Amino acid sequence: MAASLSEWPLRRLKDITSKIGSGATPRGGKNGYKAEGISLIRSLNVYDFSFTDKNLAFIDDEQAAQLDNVTVENWDILLNITGASVARCCLVPKRILPARVNQHVAIVRVHPQIADAKFVLYCINSLHFKSRLLALAQGGATREALTKTTIEDFEVPQPPHLLQRRIGCILSAYDELMENCQRRIHILEEMARVLYREWFVHFRFPGHDKCHRVNSSVGPIPKGWEAIPFEKLLASMTGGDWGSEQPSGGDSSEVVIVRGTDFDEVAYGEELRAPIRYIKPSSLKTRGLRSGDVIIENSINAKSRCIGTTLLVDSHVLNRLGRDSVAASFCKVFRLHDPRLAPLVHLHVRRLREDARMEYYQNVAANGIGNFQAQKFAKEEHLILPTDEALRAKLIEGIAAMFRNIGVLSSQLSNLRRTRDLLLPRLLSGQVPLDVSEDVAEPTISAPPPSETDFASEEPLLRAAEEAPPYRARRKT
Repeated sequence: MAASLSEWPLRRLKDITSKIGSGATPRGGKNGYKAEGISLIRSLNVYDFSFTDKNLAFIDDEQAAQLDNVTVENWDILLNITGASVARCCLVPKRILPARVNQHVAIVRVHPQIADAKFVLYCINSLHFKSRLLALAQGGATREALTKTTIEDFEVPQPPHLLQRRIGCILSAYDELMENCQRRIHILEEMARVLYREWFVHFRFPGHDKCHRVNSSVGPIPKGWEAIPFEKLLASMTGGDWGSEQPSGGDSSEVVIVRGTDFDEVAYGEELRAPIRYIKPSSLKTRGLRSGDVIIENSINAKSRCIGTTLLVDSHVLNRLGRDSVAASFCKVFRLHDPRLAPLVHLHVRRLREDARMEYYQNVAANGIGNFQAQKFAKEEHLILPTDEALRAKLIEGIAAMFRNIGVLSSQLSNLRRTRDLLLPRLLSGQVPLDVSEDVAEPTISAPPPSETDFASEEPLLRAAEEAPPYRARRKT
């Protein structure tokens, strides 16, 4: 039978869960973390719908024993409860168990006989319910936070359990495809990184065994290659802009401002949080981003990280931004005479960061802010390239092809995320009829090789989802 969800009751989380609670930081703080052991989940690991292993902390058995009351179990929902990332949530990945949470992350353990964990997660992360949760977190306080009582009293719709499972399966199919795209992106990035080091750093390019080394200003390089300083490669090296929050005076051009914190979201098809602001038309003319630009974060808090995070701008990035865009004022934009070299510049700076060499180009002020010494960088850093144009083009294309594939996958990832996020309110409004006459097995997703047209068939769904009425539900009496 077809079911409409618009009339299903709302239930408090405390009524459909067996546990809601947060943990603590082990004694000694960061100094108490171990190289391996039991995972300690922190807010920086939790994103909407996804978990990142990056900077995952570990504790030993003794430390974990003190946090036994927040032992994480499979199918637990992880919910950030403090700070700028408040209300972000995802399911715990089985691969990181056993695990505990610190005081900034809450466990929401859905009772499996009452509700479906996937369905509850999708509800919390939907626009309608996420907005409510964020409003509760702000609550007039100086610091955003969710209390245990607030979480317990938060209400989500409660359709029949079978229908929850059906919705969870439909939406999780998108998540599986997205994870597949993310894995491919990571593989391609690693391949590009390794190839750059092999060909342009260690000079083990195709045919290298027939090429002798000669001395140069940067050390031995293959005969027929040249070391080109960045100051000769760069057509311009421009700072960004910040403009105004609203149109005012000469600030009349609406743009997306890309900050360093937005790089991953922009590059990998994540949900965009880059702000829309207004700048002078003359500033847009000189600073507007183009395909082939490389943005470098050049002003940071030196206590937390080093300057030099980069974003490679291509047509896919510009399409995702969706309008005129500029780098933020604390970024620098490298524009090259030969845009084909942009992937190599991106990888070169990335290698310097990996090797802890960008600190040489960082000047830390008395207030702890690290600033990029761009002129010094341009004079002292070189790209080493073959002078033979055919060989140069061949090597550049080998790496550029990987970044084109990354761009395609990132666009697919963005489309999948958008479709998934728009589908939930359609399900809740009853616009998508669901047959719940029998149980449904979890779908197995097999993703074909990526192509530019893979998701063209989803455009009607996207348009219909955008026209869906807002969700309305009644409270359980």
